[in-house]
Amino acid sequence: MAHRQAQQRRPSIHDVASRAGVSAATVSKVMAGVTTVKPENAQRVIDAVELLGYRIDPLASDLRRAKRRIIGAIMPEFESEFFGQMVTQLESFAEQRGYTLVAASSRESEARETEILARMHDWRVAGVVLAPVRNEHGPAAAFMKANGMTGVLIDRVLSDDAFDTVSADSASASAEVARELIGKDHRHILVVGLSEQAATGRARLEGFRAAARALAPDVRIDVVLAEADVETLRAQLRDYFAKGERPTAVYSLFLKGTLVALSEFRRRGWHCPDDISLVGFDDAEWMQVTWPAIAAVVQPVRQIAGHAMEALFARIAGGEEPPIARLEPCKVLMRESVGSPSLSQPKPT
Repeated sequence: MAHRQAQQRRPSIHDVASRAGVSAATVSKVMAGVTTVKPENAQRVIDAVELLGYRIDPLASDLRRAKRRIIGAIMPEFESEFFGQMVTQLESFAEQRGYTLVAASSRESEARETEILARMHDWRVAGVVLAPVRNEHGPAAAFMKANGMTGVLIDRVLSDDAFDTVSADSASASAEVARELIGKDHRHILVVGLSEQAATGRARLEGFRAAARALAPDVRIDVVLAEADVETLRAQLRDYFAKGERPTAVYSLFLKGTLVALSEFRRRGWHCPDDISLVGFDDAEWMQVTWPAIAAVVQPVRQIAGHAMEALFARIAGGEEPPIARLEPCKVLMRESVGSPSLSQPKPT
């Protein structure tokens, strides 16, 4: 019976300290987001917290704080694997510090985004991780500044004068895609994107275009931007190909665009990579298991979430350093959907 009770005992701060080889005071500082703890000690504490499943007892914590141990997260949507994984990672990092994550979707609406922020401000959340609908200059970021909210901006952002920002290095990833396609002798490439692009969407397009033209000045790059939704893009692609355009490769700047492009290929009886090559920004399980597997730019979700939470907790602890803009490197996986243009493919005009 005693052994059973010991197994069921809730891990304490002293258990974490013993496992990490530090003092209980050091554990307390790490959990509170104090940044003066040596990085190696802080990492040992975080590892011990995760291993033991330690959770701060809210009844034993300081309930008189003006702000609660709640972190807010606002994503543009939850349907994509990227944002779903992002919320999962943010939640894990928040709970490691003894906080609870409350997540909401703006549904790609800047008005709704601001409404959610206002509610979170009323709840006195300790901080907010915001992935804005368009960029760091939208109404949501302005609301956070006006109300003195503590926050970090992620994903569709570049840099900001008031908040730390963390996003994928979209431009460099797209430049690598360009090098891969140009290196395989593609000289007529279609880029598929969104007309109302976020800052990162523009970075993807410009990063690709600049690198491709630097390597092959004669390259022809066509651009089709969806004016509204996926069905609009489908119609635009049908019109584009109906005119007789035959690029040897397509680079989609967003996940749904990759699926629409592949669907259009199959409708026309084209096969990757024999008839046309395909690369998509963002990865998904279906891209890995379909045949052929679709080449993809894989965004570093865990790294973005981890650095965002590090920055947020540093601000919660009172850090007053100038805002930092972080760009996390992506992985470019050239799978079976990419090859060199075959002799049967039309030459660029």
